[in-house]
Amino acid sequence: MRVAVLGAGVVGVTTAYELARDGHEVTVIDRLSEAASETSFANAGLIAPGHAYTWSSPKAPRILLRSLIDDSQALRFRPSLDPRLWSWSLKFLKNCTAERTRTNTKRKVRLCMYSQDRLGEIVADTGVDYHGLDGGLLYLYRKPESFARGAANTRILAEEGLELRAIDPDEAARIDPALEPVKAKFAGAVYCPSDGSGDARVFTRNLARHCAEKLGVTFLFDTVVQGFETQGDRIAAVKTSKGAVAADEFVLCLGVFAPEFARALGVTLPIYPIKGYSVTLPIEGRNNPPRIGGVDEDNLVAYARFGDRMRVTATAEFAGFSKTHKPDDFRHMLSAVREIFPDGADYGRPEYWAGLRPMTPEGTPIFGRGGRYSNMVFNVGHGHMGWTMSAGSARITADIVKRQKPAYDPEGMLVAAA
Repeated sequence: MRVAVLGAGVVGVTTAYELARDGHEVTVIDRLSEAASETSFANAGLIAPGHAYTWSSPKAPRILLRSLIDDSQALRFRPSLDPRLWSWSLKFLKNCTAERTRTNTKRKVRLCMYSQDRLGEIVADTGVDYHGLDGGLLYLYRKPESFARGAANTRILAEEGLELRAIDPDEAARIDPALEPVKAKFAGAVYCPSDGSGDARVFTRNLARHCAEKLGVTFLFDTVVQGFETQGDRIAAVKTSKGAVAADEFVLCLGVFAPEFARALGVTLPIYPIKGYSVTLPIEGRNNPPRIGGVDEDNLVAYARFGDRMRVTATAEFAGFSKTHKPDDFRHMLSAVREIFPDGADYGRPEYWAGLRPMTPEGTPIFGRGGRYSNMVFNVGHGHMGWTMSAGSARITADIVKRQKPAYDPEGMLVAAA
């Protein structure tokens, strides 16, 4: 079949790979000039089933409320007149019960684990480089009370078969010797030995090149999706700035822009852009950079090493479609990571970035067919874990395109018609 994939982020490109491997004739359409130029451009880089907790939790409303007066909060609410913000936020709050948090987290970690396995298969098949690091991730806690909560919370992930260990600062420093000089700052850590990290942008662009050169996938860059040509209950073609692209099946992977196009198809997607910040720092010649990635849990600042660079990320800002940023927005995260790795990077040469995460209220993505047209498939709403979830989501979507039961059951994550 001819399949058109709308969007060339990490989700769209991995989907194109799986579809091409299944023997389809695949075309990928993206408005930007290169793959992974939007949300996948400079994300955290953690491949982290061990951090699959949903953001909508009983403590989230209090954090959002406090953020109105305290900018250091990990979740920040920025009130506006946008009705979509208020509608989405109400759905988010409805998911902040203990029962919904448990259900959503379990769904999320199961998908993350499946996806991590699929990522390994893609890398083994293609040999694409992405500055990947195995060896696990460390979730560091500065306070005894937060460490106790973090260690207790691991049960919900461990129940799904994920290995996690609560460890003391000495063991954390043995796992990553870069922590030895500062281990006294921490009460303990949770170690997930199967987690890892890698540069999502490098992976996506290398995989796109493999798809084009080895699998015959066509990429149409600098091509804006404008709408659809329909015939009865089917989409005949996608209208673009460079003309119509006909196909038998269509896959929507447009991140935060997906709801706009889904409405025309009879589908309301509960996706809202949640802004995140990252800074990338050179580490060439530095004495003590991190060996593996991790998260400073008391500040919710993540870090990962990509070859001769370190990526630091933080903050989830409910602020609409704005990607503006200024150096002061990065002050808190840089201060936190500099305390941990004072000689880990060249902090005088930061590369700042802000991007938009396509979040659902549940924190889980949306798959499947829905709406008025039978040949549109959705693969959207991966939020802050698109990199971790991408490979598994791609396989689920490819199975749905074939109209067969997915090898992984996306229970509770199927699209609903408007």
